[in-house]
Amino acid sequence: MKGKLMALQRKTLAMIGVTVLAGLSLSGCATEEYVDQHIATVNQRIDGVAAEVARVDQSAQQANAAAQAAGASAQQANQRIDQLTGRVDALEAHPSLKSPRN
Repeated sequence: MKGKLMALQRKTLAMIGVTVLAGLSLSGCATEEYVDQHIATVNQRIDGVAAEVARVDQSAQQANAAAQAAGASAQQANQRIDQLTGRVDALEAHPSLKSPRN
């Protein structure tokens, strides 16, 4: 009788152990709600980064436009200097061509 009772206790203990292990393994699964919450958090971060990238891109485009405008102005100034240099050189070569100011 004592042997049967010990065998029954072992079976019961084994069943409890299997049940506990099965319960623990199932608790590790993520629920759909849990996953959705984490995806929403990641999406918010992505949206924030995308907005910052758009802001930086707009700023870079404005800086590029300003640099191009400055480059065009500098090119015009260089052309004007080149024109004046020729006139100054001609005047220096022939100082007698220009009448003195009164």
